[in-house]
Amino acid sequence: MGTVIYSMSVSLDGFIAGPNGEIDWAAPDEELMRFHNEQTRELGAHLCGRRLYENMLPWEIAEETRSDSQQLEFARLWKVIPKVVFSSTLEKVEGNARLAKGGVAEEVAQLKERSDKNVSVGGAGFASTLAEMNLIDEYRFFLSPVVLGGGTRYFPALDRRIVLKLAETRTFGSGVIYVRYWRV
Repeated sequence: MGTVIYSMSVSLDGFIAGPNGEIDWAAPDEELMRFHNEQTRELGAHLCGRRLYENMLPWEIAEETRSDSQQLEFARLWKVIPKVVFSSTLEKVEGNARLAKGGVAEEVAQLKERSDKNVSVGGAGFASTLAEMNLIDEYRFFLSPVVLGGGTRYFPALDRRIVLKLAETRTFGSGVIYVRYWRV
């Protein structure tokens, strides 16, 4: 059975995007991109909302727009991962994606049952829904040495606490610290 993972870059003050949605501060260097590629190889599916789905669409044509070998490797890995998009406004999706047919809990249960590979969850808004439903097994973040002062939070406001157990840390040359927690 796969593990449901929420993984994002996070500022020191807990934001995944700045006040105007900016994420330029989180661009990975070559070492971090290699690590992202290693983690992407472990994925059997990806769940996301409309905004992240649309933000990730350029990876579908990366061979035409990028030349960096690590980014091209990510694009090749990303394109083959089945994606389930939750949206009330999209009528169709492209690439290896499909619109969700059922509710969040049902889709997560089906994906976990079908594969031993991990399921990633993307987008803070969508991940907050899964966090509230207690469906995220692992929280991974890449703590970046920047303070944004506001923006989109990694963790939503919750009515209850989530107790976590430290599973792994790793420090990169750029000063980014990877932290992985399991839900207790």
